[in-house]
Amino acid sequence: MFIRMTFTAAVAGASGYAGGEILRLLAAHPDVEIGAVTAHSNAGQTLGQHQPHLRSLADRVLEPTTAEALAGHDVVVLALPHGASGEIAARLPDDVLVLDLGADHRLASAADWETYYGSAHAGTWPYGMPELITGPGTRQRESIAGARRVAVPGCNVTAVTLGLQPGVAAGLVSPADVVAVLANGYSGAGKSLKSHLLASEALGSAQPYAVGGTHRHIPEIAQNLRTAGAPDVTISFTPTLVPMSRGILATATARLVDPATPDDAIRAAWQDAYADEPFVHLLPEGTWPTTAMTLGANTALVQVAVDRRAGRVVTVTAIDNLVKGTAGAAVQSMNIALGLPETTGLSVEGVAP
Repeated sequence: MFIRMTFTAAVAGASGYAGGEILRLLAAHPDVEIGAVTAHSNAGQTLGQHQPHLRSLADRVLEPTTAEALAGHDVVVLALPHGASGEIAARLPDDVLVLDLGADHRLASAADWETYYGSAHAGTWPYGMPELITGPGTRQRESIAGARRVAVPGCNVTAVTLGLQPGVAAGLVSPADVVAVLANGYSGAGKSLKSHLLASEALGSAQPYAVGGTHRHIPEIAQNLRTAGAPDVTISFTPTLVPMSRGILATATARLVDPATPDDAIRAAWQDAYADEPFVHLLPEGTWPTTAMTLGANTALVQVAVDRRAGRVVTVTAIDNLVKGTAGAAVQSMNIALGLPETTGLSVEGVAP
């Protein structure tokens, strides 16, 4: 019998997009009471000045982001810039569940971190993608259960990994020749005031960024595909900003190991991988994911097809970058770590139109 109890949660970086989204989800979570909300340059202002949609929390005053302000809670969510989480987390007690929405603790390789982020590696935490295939019949959720430090995945990483991993784990596709092209909503770039993020520059325009193997999510995708069974990974990864506030549509392809593999055998690998997953859904044949299908929901919607002329499997995955791509993944991992039902406080119902 499940006995309901209440956990207190603090959120650092509460004035940003990720911080606002985690607060939106936690405010509706039946087992969570929101405690301190903190910020850096916005400390001293009310949360409502920065997150006016969070009406139940609008009068909360943002405290400075310090270990002292975050201490005394059961759960601490760090929605901070990359490189800022390590120092704060190191000063929090070991029995506190800390969820890092930044990249600081995702990578197992210190060399990869230093190459892509240019600073000292803060260490590696249990990885917060419950659906990640870790072996025959096993998933990453088993490593999250009971953890007190969880590194929440990158949003692009989630979309590409969930698209390709069934084929990798089943040995059907070659991870030595992966190509991924993504359409990304602007909220993934955060709230920083940069000229190319202004509406006058963005509306009616699509902008590629981090082209030519420079995007920081590349080593994380490769790490996940190796976890799923790839001996080695080579990936060409190109994200593109498109005029929408939320969402990622990831088209990821890989060469077939055996070009004669039947279509039904390929589709069966994806069906088997996600048959019991509450938030990752393989769509019916002929139905393609759209970002609108996932708006506000913790779902990843996947479709798979075979390009016989090219000898490649093509996957298309849609997620809401702020929910399944960030805050929803954090709540899902929090539930598992605390022993709560995994789906608590999370919805598969999107918002439309």
